[in-house]
Amino acid sequence: MFAQFGPAGNPDAFYEAGFKASADMPEWLASLKLGAYEYQCSRGVNVRQPTAELVGEQAKRYGIKLSIHAPYYISLATEDETIAANTQRHFLRSLEVAQWMGAERIVFHIGGPGKGNDRRQAMERAKRLFARVLEQVDRQGLTGPLLLPETMGKQNQLGSLDEVLELCKMSAYVRPAVDFGHLHAVSGGGCTTSEEFAAVFDKIAGALGKEAAQNLHIHFSRIEFTKAGEKRHWTLADPFGPPHEPLLAVIAERRYTPRIISESAGTQAQDAKTMQDFYRALLK
Repeated sequence: MFAQFGPAGNPDAFYEAGFKASADMPEWLASLKLGAYEYQCSRGVNVRQPTAELVGEQAKRYGIKLSIHAPYYISLATEDETIAANTQRHFLRSLEVAQWMGAERIVFHIGGPGKGNDRRQAMERAKRLFARVLEQVDRQGLTGPLLLPETMGKQNQLGSLDEVLELCKMSAYVRPAVDFGHLHAVSGGGCTTSEEFAAVFDKIAGALGKEAAQNLHIHFSRIEFTKAGEKRHWTLADPFGPPHEPLLAVIAERRYTPRIISESAGTQAQDAKTMQDFYRALLK
């Protein structure tokens, strides 16, 4: 077993090669010897069932592991019942598409605490609404895909590693999605050494068990940040952090098998391939 690498969404090179449809992505990724793809529903779950099923069929044919990024509109800490109802709908629609597509993982953002609101109280609201979501998932028979709360990169967002792990303890099918670029940004420049990367895996293993750390879902990109946190995603060629080499050194040394999704700006497949090549060289 090896770590799997792939892009978030469709990179510029895919379109420059003359492709247009996401159903062509699995074959294109296989030609690059990449093994993962995160389908983007971040602006809304608008994909139709035939399209989702075709993406899934092609992914199965070419050995591509699928995940979905759920809509940014999810807001678990909201005090507005209309937004809460919409949040539940976004989860259920994402799970429906995941079943059509055969995607095993759905990444989502917890949301913000709201201006002037206490962060702890906001997190308790998020847990209550998420419990309602989990009840609906069970009731509608949509269990199967893992739900992955993502670590966030801005100070005014819920999604610290501790907050993510709180949600993960609520159900066996909730696991973390760790965005190391976000952790780098929100910490003001952390996650640059092997020791810092290893500490994240160790914390996850301590909270959820070794298997959760070993098969972690990872987002990675170079990120520019300010004192407020994340400002902009860049590429591996740009002079920002965090570096990928010490992260991959930890993964290779421990023989972990995560899924690593590149969120580089436009070059996400190229950068996924660069990371994969570096990782494979370490294993040799």
